[in-house]
Amino acid sequence: MKRSRLVFFAIVGVAVLIVAAALVLRATQREQPLVVVPQGPIQVRILVALPVEPWVRAAAERFNAEDHRLEGERIQVEVIAMDGLTALGKFDRNEFGALEPETDPNTLTAAQKQALERFPTAWIPDSRYLPELANAAYKERLGRDVFLTDGEYRVRPLVLSLSTWGIYQSRAEVLLRTFGAINWRTIHDAAVAKGGWPELGGEPGWGFFKLVVPDPRKNVGGLTAMISAAGEYYGRPNISTADVTDPGFQAWLKELLSATTDLSGASAYTAEDFALFGYSQGDGGLLLESDLLNNMQGIRNRWGEPLMIYYPEFVTWFDFPMSIWIGPETSALQKNAALEFERYLLSTAVQKEAVSYGLRPTNPDVPVTEASESPFVRWQAQGVATVVPRTSAMRAPDRDVLQTLLRWFELNVAR
Repeated sequence: MKRSRLVFFAIVGVAVLIVAAALVLRATQREQPLVVVPQGPIQVRILVALPVEPWVRAAAERFNAEDHRLEGERIQVEVIAMDGLTALGKFDRNEFGALEPETDPNTLTAAQKQALERFPTAWIPDSRYLPELANAAYKERLGRDVFLTDGEYRVRPLVLSLSTWGIYQSRAEVLLRTFGAINWRTIHDAAVAKGGWPELGGEPGWGFFKLVVPDPRKNVGGLTAMISAAGEYYGRPNISTADVTDPGFQAWLKELLSATTDLSGASAYTAEDFALFGYSQGDGGLLLESDLLNNMQGIRNRWGEPLMIYYPEFVTWFDFPMSIWIGPETSALQKNAALEFERYLLSTAVQKEAVSYGLRPTNPDVPVTEASESPFVRWQAQGVATVVPRTSAMRAPDRDVLQTLLRWFELNVAR
């Protein structure tokens, strides 16, 4: 009898231990927010805005070659070039496949896990307002943040650039002589001059004034150009949906954008097209400073005269922030590896290299004159400023303003 009791208690004890072990294991798995556990190299996939893609890609190639490691595993950075508006649209449509809030990460199928292997670890968009817009949409749908504004994984600017006027010297001299300044009102008046350049004091062979701005459907710079124009029209750094839908403003903006050429909207690489096609592309436009600096020499070589750079009163800044995805779709190792690459991009040596790409460092120890062949020094005679003149920074637009501007452009300007 006693032996039977001992056997019984022994069986019960073993059963209790098994249940306890299972509960501990299950609790541990619930606390572990990882879905994709890197095998071998830690894969860091980063969506990168087009203006900084060459700089980030070159840095990533060196970073990978230097064999950076985390917890003994090699970090492998993959750069995926993607315009900020395109990436925002993919996030909005959840094309990357973020998990639904009720999904248990521990019960994913093999196919689901495989799909997450291509999920972006981080995003370097043109401006911080883009991840803020994406975050607002995901927070409403998932009930949680996916990009943070504080803490270790916060959205952090890497380099800076801004929208500037780039106008052929001969054309700029005529506009200054006629209007006294280069701004949106000058460009508007030049655009609506019925007699073309002769009416403005220019050469008959120049035809009509041609404006270059990026296509807002392909390039964030196109939207920011319209936002900058609205800022000058209203004389303030913030605009609303009511401002965009005002009939007076819409009529003025349509007259202004009527001077754009078909080619000016043909590509996401507007400054590059400007360099290739010259006067047929346009006489001048509002483009990203870094893009203009990268094409200044090509424009001068091909067309025989330089562009002159002018800074608008209402300027839009681009801060190209590293935005690390916070969620179970990527592992803790991947997030921390993205942080390692972020620190690398912010290092003094890599920030110095950013200057040679026409980008302004966010590292305060690196001035724009630091690079051996700084374009900010090289093109000072053409108006490039090492320190940006006092301007009013346009505030980030909300989603409604962006969508209203895009819709208006598609209905009234797009060809």
